[in-house]
Amino acid sequence: MVWLEGIGAALRLLALGARLAVGGGFRQNLAVAFKQVPTQRMVLQVLRAFAPNLSLKRQLVKAYDNSGTVIVTRSNDCLDVLRRDEDFEVVYESRMRQLTDGDNFFLGMQPGWDYTRDTSAMRLAARRPDVAEIVLPRARALADEIVANSNGRLDLPAQLSLQVPWDMTARYFGVGGPDAATMQEWTTTLFWYLFEDLPADPALHARAMQAASGLRAYLDAAIVARKANPSDYADLLNRCLALQSAGTPGMSDLGIRNNLLGLLIGAIPTISKACCYALDELLNRPDALRIAHQAAVSGDDALLSRCIWEALRFNPHNPIIYRRATRDAVIAQSTLREVRVRKDQMVFAATLSAMFDRYAVPKPNEFRTDRPFETYIIWGYGLHTCFGAAINEAVIPAILKPVLARKNLRRADGPAGQIDTGPTPHPQHFHIEFDR
Repeated sequence: MVWLEGIGAALRLLALGARLAVGGGFRQNLAVAFKQVPTQRMVLQVLRAFAPNLSLKRQLVKAYDNSGTVIVTRSNDCLDVLRRDEDFEVVYESRMRQLTDGDNFFLGMQPGWDYTRDTSAMRLAARRPDVAEIVLPRARALADEIVANSNGRLDLPAQLSLQVPWDMTARYFGVGGPDAATMQEWTTTLFWYLFEDLPADPALHARAMQAASGLRAYLDAAIVARKANPSDYADLLNRCLALQSAGTPGMSDLGIRNNLLGLLIGAIPTISKACCYALDELLNRPDALRIAHQAAVSGDDALLSRCIWEALRFNPHNPIIYRRATRDAVIAQSTLREVRVRKDQMVFAATLSAMFDRYAVPKPNEFRTDRPFETYIIWGYGLHTCFGAAINEAVIPAILKPVLARKNLRRADGPAGQIDTGPTPHPQHFHIEFDR
């Protein structure tokens, strides 16, 4: 079955290439096509069948030092790479230090004292019960209010999916920026620079340095201002300052600033992009949209969430996670797909592919709402699973629920009804309509 699917995908890719060759501009058309998730799924289907672990001398990532690329497509192998921190390291440290103007953030750290110190301290500040007690009720109320006042037409990222997480940074983090638009711009630019700037665009570098400088200055001033005018509100800034007063390691003013900077970068753009991609996929699937609508109307939040996660399996906001080999290593040892990884090669754990691996996911090409949550490698895996995964899992369905509950939910006509990322990898506009 895997071989047959691989052959079928290869034939569809050949047909796509033939269509793109008509009328000229083949390379440009091909580049556009390969940015589309359906095309990526076909390529990965071919690789899973015939070259599940592919080693290349070519450097697909220019932003971080490496000596080539290994593409890993099977579920077991992707999870193996993401759990073997001693062999495959996170690479973000060099750019993280540029954003903080010197220090690292735990997202760019290998296991050790610094990682344990910073993550432990921030988990004392960002407590798991806060999701249900503080974050989720506010997200629900704000999303309901925005959708109710939208008069049947909504630009999803600009009016809703960016606004709700920004409100969370203002109220729960305690550092929402000088205004919503500025914080959204800062965090989107910095997320793009850290994780998605594979070609190392010099123009983006300059833009990111300017955004980082502005965010650092804002956070430094916010810490000073809060110390001068204390409050008893249960936000992360107050919690961090309380930990500082108690002598908690890593909670200096600089440590607090850098930890908040890292959390802010991950919060707003991730939530917004996932909301847009999930709704985009549901709108492409009338049967799935109907199930999600009924779940939203009836208050079946568990089913609604499963619809959203399944939509993100087909249309993920992040199709790969990359790591760099710290030493020569082997993936899938003693199997026919065994591959040797050279030190400093970049390893692409293709999570999009892993979530369609027939060996791990039953009937992967079907849209199903009965899959275990472990099927979805949406927020990473292992040591560097997204720090805000619990928030994401609560807030994304809360944002989309009032939208999906509306009757006759549909795209706006023409290009306005398609996701528009502008010059970025993140949705800037996505117009939807529904009956008032």
